[in-house]
Amino acid sequence: MRRRRLAVLAAVPLLFAAACGTDQGGTSATGSTASSGLKVTGEVGAKPTVTFPQGTPPAKSSEETVKEGSGTEFKVGDNVIVNYTVYTWDGKNNPTVGSTYDTGSSETIQVTDQLPSVLKEAFVGAKPGGRHVAVVAPDSLTAEQREQAKQSGQENVTQVLVMDMVGLKPEPVTVTGEAADPGLKGVEVKNPEAGKAPTLTTKTKEKAPAELVTKVIVKGTGPQVKSGQNLMAHYIGKIWGSDKQFDSSWERGQPATFQIGTGQVIKGWDQTLVGQTVGSRVLVSIPPALGYGEQGNEQAGIKGTDTLVFLVDIVGAY
Repeated sequence: MRRRRLAVLAAVPLLFAAACGTDQGGTSATGSTASSGLKVTGEVGAKPTVTFPQGTPPAKSSEETVKEGSGTEFKVGDNVIVNYTVYTWDGKNNPTVGSTYDTGSSETIQVTDQLPSVLKEAFVGAKPGGRHVAVVAPDSLTAEQREQAKQSGQENVTQVLVMDMVGLKPEPVTVTGEAADPGLKGVEVKNPEAGKAPTLTTKTKEKAPAELVTKVIVKGTGPQVKSGQNLMAHYIGKIWGSDKQFDSSWERGQPATFQIGTGQVIKGWDQTLVGQTVGSRVLVSIPPALGYGEQGNEQAGIKGTDTLVFLVDIVGAY
């Protein structure tokens, strides 16, 4: 279903090894000089500007609050939605490694003991709307993380993260309500009790629709999904005619989360799920051109001529 992964986390595996947007835009954050000598300026909800002091990067980790947030404090075990920008502090060019503001999508970080200790300290007690800066030096890494750093030649690297706390990731809802007949000849859907995986059958000799087809089976009562939001969805994906299943979030035991309406997933998803309501179950038949195109998806066993059928439970959007 996904076209491509966001690249920022892949660029900083040592920092967010345990990690898997609501826009806060426009909240002012006056310039702040941390104890490390870093000066962080800009507004919360936008990519910051960081001025580095001259000299050798510190060997000791530190974290500091640039702007206090408000509301409930985060704690260990929480899944926190955050925008962040990462720099390598080399004492020379201090390059930017990556930023969620460049990718256009916030990330969700689980606050656990698997995070480098200074990052855990930055998250615990932080609040939505706050901005925090963390200097992550080798002293903050666990033995396992230090070994990973050594293998990648980064054992002496100090990195800086400026983190804008958005809020807690919402808990997924359960799809409930009266189910309608999808009315798509050749496709069968069975709706079990709430919280259980539905059944999708696509083994048929019926000709696949040439156009994109959307059928709302259960109409949710939640808010409408907007383009650019992170969508949480449980889904089953099969190939028309063969009943071959190529993907299922139900089998993985948790819903998938991805940005919708911005080209992060196949066109058939972007064009059908934006505007649906949270709590809905939607059947979608996607012709090849709006799926993986002529190249198909060899890894998933999808040919360039295959019509894809998805049964999607929209369980959250933020």
